[in-house]
Amino acid sequence: MSTIDESATLPRTQDNPRLLIPVALLALYVIWGSTYLGIRFALESYPPFLLAGVRFLGAGLAMYAFLRLRGVTPPTLRQWRNAAITGVLLLLGGNGLVCYAEETVSSGIAAVAVASMPLFAAVFSGMYGQWPNRREAIGLLVGFLGVVVLNLGSGLSGSRLGALALITAAMCWAFGSAWSKRQDMPAGPMNTAAQMLCASVALLWVGFGTGEHLPAHPTLRATAAVVYLAIFGSIVAFSAYLYVLKHARPALATSYAYVNPPVAVLFGVLLAGEHVGPFDLAGMAIILLGVCVITLARKPAR
Repeated sequence: MSTIDESATLPRTQDNPRLLIPVALLALYVIWGSTYLGIRFALESYPPFLLAGVRFLGAGLAMYAFLRLRGVTPPTLRQWRNAAITGVLLLLGGNGLVCYAEETVSSGIAAVAVASMPLFAAVFSGMYGQWPNRREAIGLLVGFLGVVVLNLGSGLSGSRLGALALITAAMCWAFGSAWSKRQDMPAGPMNTAAQMLCASVALLWVGFGTGEHLPAHPTLRATAAVVYLAIFGSIVAFSAYLYVLKHARPALATSYAYVNPPVAVLFGVLLAGEHVGPFDLAGMAIILLGVCVITLARKPAR
């Protein structure tokens, strides 16, 4: 990487979005789908906001140090400000509230609530003049219907506060995504590192401020889950999301929210012995149909 031209950090990536967008989406579908189980394991020892804060602090420091050692130019003050606002919306308001909700809310409610995010994203993007076209709108509705069907067979029970936290998380993530696309953000991977660093400060402040404490003797499984969330859920998948968000339309960039629930179910079956019923299979099929509709949608000609 060069201090003169930061775009050299990804010389092929930005020239070939048709190739890398599907790869990035696959990473989002699989990795972020697995983080539902990862968060559940990590919460066995770590409180929710400190869990997210430690996760993003470790990932952000490692990524920022690596980029600076490779000569990447640091963000400007304006870019730091925009990264802080976006990071707080996405990672504190989004991920932090999801971790908080998973203490009391069933995974079924979490899946339904988080899967509402593309609908909020469509509304917020429309406020900036980028409404989804007809085919994208159909795909969004089909995908949301699939998530509802996926959870019809589950015992959906949880606290009202947890459910409200999930809806708020979806709205924060959607607004942060729509807002950041029109701001002066750090370039390439530095955007990921800056957002994680800024959000980690806010998450740790909220965690310690609300009386949370780091565990003295965390379980091996919980600590391994935190490491997995930091490396794959944060550095790899979050970088992929910011790339797709920059190079694809909002409906496609947020389609991962529909695929994550069935992926989470599959990981639950394989690693936690959960049961898959007919509603689960039907919901997965409908979700995949909605994603196909969104993927095949084309932006109308001007």
